[in-house]
Amino acid sequence: MSASTIAGRSLAGLSRHGLVLALIAVSSIFSAAAPTFLTAANLESILVNNFTLLAIVSIAMTLAVAAGGIDLSVGTAVDFSSFAFVSLVLAGQPVALALLAALLAGALVGAFNAILISAIGVSPFLATLGTLFIGRSVQQLLTNGGNPVYLPPNGVPDAFRFIGHGTIAGIPVPLLIVAVVIAVTAVMFSRTRFGRVVMAIGIQPSVVRYSGIGLGRQVAVTFILAGIIAAIAGIILTSTVTVYIPSSGNAFLLNAIGATFIGTTFSPLGRPNVAGTVLGVLLLSIVSNGLLLTGLNFYWQQVGTGSLIFAVLAFSFINRQAVGTA
Repeated sequence: MSASTIAGRSLAGLSRHGLVLALIAVSSIFSAAAPTFLTAANLESILVNNFTLLAIVSIAMTLAVAAGGIDLSVGTAVDFSSFAFVSLVLAGQPVALALLAALLAGALVGAFNAILISAIGVSPFLATLGTLFIGRSVQQLLTNGGNPVYLPPNGVPDAFRFIGHGTIAGIPVPLLIVAVVIAVTAVMFSRTRFGRVVMAIGIQPSVVRYSGIGLGRQVAVTFILAGIIAAIAGIILTSTVTVYIPSSGNAFLLNAIGATFIGTTFSPLGRPNVAGTVLGVLLLSIVSNGLLLTGLNFYWQQVGTGSLIFAVLAFSFINRQAVGTA
């Protein structure tokens, strides 16, 4: 085996595991800078408060990116789900019905995208950008200019509160929900025909089209499923804070995009994948928490997050270029 081959394989391995190394390095820095970083309470806070919701939204984004597109309306699906959930509970409807309505709201956002993309032929970027703007305006109209919808403190059903604050065997329910979402989507990508077709669409859509597979139908299902997954985040968010705040879901958008593309560095082919996205979310969550513990204000936290995303992606690109020339 030649030296260039050995070097190429070493660089390839370093590129793939660079995300794990980044996690270790960042955690080590914050554990040294902030004594409370590695405490059990803070680690639980990272998982429950920073990781859970962003992970779910990022997995929805991963689906869209894997299919060769992007979904700028995942925050809109979060918001519509939250509004439907709060509205039905506030109207005295059963929590089970409110849950179903929330998931349906997310599916409708995805279906609207699907119509624009698959039936009309609008690009995913423009279609979901339009949905983002329309969704923001609709929320303003539904709430008389963007007023939050509060649930009365004494009128919140136990089942509603359990989703955001309950535990099962000592494990917070939101963590169990995100674990299920991660497991199901990972299996879908690796073990099902639909998952393999989605990945194929993102790589070579023409091959999928000529193979006789309904490309438009597969893309439509992908965006509807992304809307449903994002709706789960809306449900957890609402049950945690017991209030609907218009356009609050858009706060997850940029980090979800960042986590998804950071996650591509975990794939040998540079493709979106669930494991990489989860690691990307964990990295962003640790950075956000660590910078807060070190006392930096919000603006510097954004600088740190953006710099980290750039550094990880640049490192991966440089290594892939080196592998290609080795």
